[in-house]
Amino acid sequence: MILAAIDLPSPSPYLAALPLDALFSTQGIMVMLLAAYGVAMWMFLTSAPKVYTMMVSDLETAQQLYEGLFELPAADVPLHYYYNYEQTLGTSGIDPLYMSADLSATAPRANDIPEGLWYQLKKNTQLHIISGASLGSNNRHRHVCFDRECLEEVLMRAQIQGTKYKIRRDKPLNFLIKDLQGRTIELSEVSN
Repeated sequence: MILAAIDLPSPSPYLAALPLDALFSTQGIMVMLLAAYGVAMWMFLTSAPKVYTMMVSDLETAQQLYEGLFELPAADVPLHYYYNYEQTLGTSGIDPLYMSADLSATAPRANDIPEGLWYQLKKNTQLHIISGASLGSNNRHRHVCFDRECLEEVLMRAQIQGTKYKIRRDKPLNFLIKDLQGRTIELSEVSN
């Protein structure tokens, strides 16, 4: 019986340079935990939806437009909108003497849920409708947005639904549409 010598592969130089006792030491475990936390934060931030905010002159009219005419489904409020900015910036431990005198601006709202309407515009894009826009000329309802992409998506939705529309200006984008009640609504981009 002849025995042949078996040539085993040598261990990788990278594995040899990293002793296992260093990997499972307190410092090694802390490094692994920080790396896992970084990966988890990256996954959370990349999966967070893009949110466009549109100011409207009347929330009820906007709700009828986006739910009725455009048939946009309601969306859940993104997780990062549940927390106020003072807590996320780490200022919750600041002495109140150094804060502004207007405490109502930092007081949490009821149930701490952001106000307005939330709609799913695309797969990972949401539309947040808030009040605050003034009425336009001839007392038209106005919808104002800082993001051109948002208004282009809304215009495309109007075209898909067969809604009557008229583009008044391309830069900044401004167009009129008729809703189901026959009201003229002006949608305009605010130029920076």
